[in-house]
Amino acid sequence: MPLPPIASIDPTEPSCSVSVRQFKITGGNKSQERSVGLFELEISVVMSAGDKPNEQGTTAAANDGNAVAAVPSTDLQKDFGERWRSKRGTDVTFLVSGEPIAAHRCVLAARSPVFMAELFGDMKETAEQSVVVEDMEPEVFRALVQFVYTDTSPPELNSQEEDDAKAMAQHLLAAADRYGVDRLKLICEEKMCGDISVGTAVAHLVLAEQHGCPKLKAMCMEFMVATPANLRAVVATEGYKHLMESYPSVLSDLLVSVVQRHK
Repeated sequence: MPLPPIASIDPTEPSCSVSVRQFKITGGNKSQERSVGLFELEISVVMSAGDKPNEQGTTAAANDGNAVAAVPSTDLQKDFGERWRSKRGTDVTFLVSGEPIAAHRCVLAARSPVFMAELFGDMKETAEQSVVVEDMEPEVFRALVQFVYTDTSPPELNSQEEDDAKAMAQHLLAAADRYGVDRLKLICEEKMCGDISVGTAVAHLVLAEQHGCPKLKAMCMEFMVATPANLRAVVATEGYKHLMESYPSVLSDLLVSVVQRHK
């Protein structure tokens, strides 16, 4: 015989009680069912006035802004950036065009496979306290190292001097590719994708080909073949002559794009 339902609890009252109605406990299987006993159980639920739910179903304690301390945002990027700028504990110095830039080996190695090989592998720089960096400007290398420590977009990419920001994006993309800092490379590529014009298309296309940036390459080609006027203007630039001489395969890709565009 089914048992009566258990009485419900009304949580809107500061204090309440509930009685579990009488029920039977049995043992064994169905064929050998036998009565074990009967008992009556009473449960009292007491809620303080402060815990009484409001219309939204939350308690006063939960709505108290002082009840739970807010978790602050991470300071990791800030702390690492300050440690690098302070030069405390640095154990390697890079000489970039004669300018010294100090850093911590373990931080660089953790973020770049190239730095890992250079500073902890079999390369001769492993035992050196100073490492010479060739073919790179100090401000570019400094921006690279700053990103390694903070993982934030270098402020130089958002400089109010538009020409400086464009030049930094190009140089920093090459540096990021050289040291295997892929996230920075993508940031620079995205920046350059938003700055494609007759004057920049060829230079961007060359960089995209050199450093493996498929999105940038596709967008440069799309701009060049978008209209006959765009293509004529780009072909007339000095950069296009360099493109023909140094990257003939890119011209083949460009020709394919033209054909597909005007099918």
